[in-house]
Amino acid sequence: MPRVLHVLLASLVLTHQIFAQTIPPPGRCTPADIWPQGPGHALVPQRPDAELTKMLSQISPERIQATIAKLVSFGTRSTLSNQTDPVRGIGAARDWIAAEMRTYAAASNGRMTVDVPSYVQQPANRIPNATVISNVVATLRGTTEPNRAYVVSGHYDSRVSDVQNAVDDAPGADDDASGVAVAMELARIFATHKPAATIMFVAVAGEEQGLYGSDFMAKSLKAAGVDVQGMLNNDIVGSPTGDDGSHSPLDIRMFAQGIPPTETSAQINSRVSIGGENDAPARQLGRFVAEVSQNPLTSMNVHMMYRPDRYLRGGDHMSFLKQGFPAVRFTEPHEDFKHQHQDVRVENGVQFGDLIEFVDFDYVARVARVNGAALWSLAQAPGTPKNVTIDTSVLTNNSTLKWVADSAADGGYEILWRATDEPFWSHVIPVGQVNMATVQLIKDNVEFGVRAVGKNGFKSPAAFPFPG
Repeated sequence: MPRVLHVLLASLVLTHQIFAQTIPPPGRCTPADIWPQGPGHALVPQRPDAELTKMLSQISPERIQATIAKLVSFGTRSTLSNQTDPVRGIGAARDWIAAEMRTYAAASNGRMTVDVPSYVQQPANRIPNATVISNVVATLRGTTEPNRAYVVSGHYDSRVSDVQNAVDDAPGADDDASGVAVAMELARIFATHKPAATIMFVAVAGEEQGLYGSDFMAKSLKAAGVDVQGMLNNDIVGSPTGDDGSHSPLDIRMFAQGIPPTETSAQINSRVSIGGENDAPARQLGRFVAEVSQNPLTSMNVHMMYRPDRYLRGGDHMSFLKQGFPAVRFTEPHEDFKHQHQDVRVENGVQFGDLIEFVDFDYVARVARVNGAALWSLAQAPGTPKNVTIDTSVLTNNSTLKWVADSAADGGYEILWRATDEPFWSHVIPVGQVNMATVQLIKDNVEFGVRAVGKNGFKSPAAFPFPG
């Protein structure tokens, strides 16, 4: 080959290599590739402070095991089972949960109270006779913003194959003594601390019959004007092992709904017109949980699922979503359906039934740490900004956002942004203690959010702006 052609070919190869290194492959662009001089800096996830670090270290697999074992010992916790027998049935379980919660509250110097709100459900779907539905609620009152509240829950009722069967043993170890154990263990630890906002640790009934207990609670909170800014539902969080042989001990699924069920057709059209389908309050709550709960203290990967729940299933978070409250559901990564909604039996050498022997208590403890990190970070931060808007009155390459100032945001505000195809916030622009800011970034190219910052360093979930 002539030398000149050899040199030319080498030059072309080198140019191709440089070009390939400079231009990312299709579909793999990042904001830095497109806007290398974009405003702000890369988002650094919030980390637990010293108090939260200590709280998470106190979560005990042994205590979680004892709680689940006690709930299983009541034989059946069917919502339709006996409510007056002191040792068997849902009534005995209710009374034990309330008594145990009160022992936690005794250490709170009056900040935590325990109630058993109840109502009589008349015959309805899966409720053949008038039935008392009782929730157990331990409320740790916020020190500075008591009306802003966060809820963590599990359901304490259980079932077998026939949901109307209130007689046979229904251990309900995974579904959902595991979720109740998460809420109770956090209540025990949080009772001696002082969150800025209120936290409610809840065990609801009636879930298997049709979300009756959570529906009653969500409607009651709505009627009382409580500002519920986040609800974490733990339902089937007892094992990382599925019936397909999979085993993922460091993973938890978090289901987060897209378009809120409370939005009108006009609101949905507005959301869709600006590409806000992935920025509903539940998704913002989910992003927040993923940010603050994935760290060495939890050792967990939080996988946000872009749907309200699994196929053919539903949970208590849906009752809160229907009242306009942001809510997500935690569920183990791979389920074993032999151990859910099944009569306790052996068929062809295979054990069926929701038995305690199939629960991994260390795993439940890690799930509790995920919840604990999220709850404390929510309650210690200012509330999510309200009435966030973006100016669309004129064509401009700048973006102006406005929101209602909150005195609790004594550390100011931050504007978050990400590329439209990114799942999580990637960049932060601190803007100080203001209620309006203009940034040099084209709103057509990115998604924006605004979050509040406290002087203590805790930051709220983001609020998505709509045209003002």
